[in-house]
Amino acid sequence: MKKLITIICFTLFYSLTLSAQENKDSREKIKALKVSYITEQLNLTPEEAEKFWPIYNAYSKKQYALRNKLKSEIKNSIKNDINAVSEKEAERLIVLKLTTDKKFYESQKSFIENIKKVISYKKIIQLQLAEMEFGRKLMRKYKHRK
Repeated sequence: MKKLITIICFTLFYSLTLSAQENKDSREKIKALKVSYITEQLNLTPEEAEKFWPIYNAYSKKQYALRNKLKSEIKNSIKNDINAVSEKEAERLIVLKLTTDKKFYESQKSFIENIKKVISYKKIIQLQLAEMEFGRKLMRKYKHRK
């Protein structure tokens, strides 16, 4: 019996680890595709790319952290039942959302201030269009996968 429980626990742990690794690999693959797509769309020179990517990656990391923090805070408060949330808690979540939006805006503003030293305003607009198009392509691919 102990052997069976050990085998089940090991199998469960292994499958969870494998699943987490697959998610990480999938994220890395998407990130690599995005880098390639944006580089191509912006027609970055090697010199531009060398300066561009560290700034862009820092910005992306900050935006991701802001979104993730907000999402997790809302998820933890709601816990699948919006009716169980008090009015006071709902107000706190709205204030948090607005504060996060403001930080998001400040982050974008700072990014543009930094990136305009590396690429032109025209390329900044191309970057925004490329990001949107990449997201659409990714969603279409994901939608057809299911």
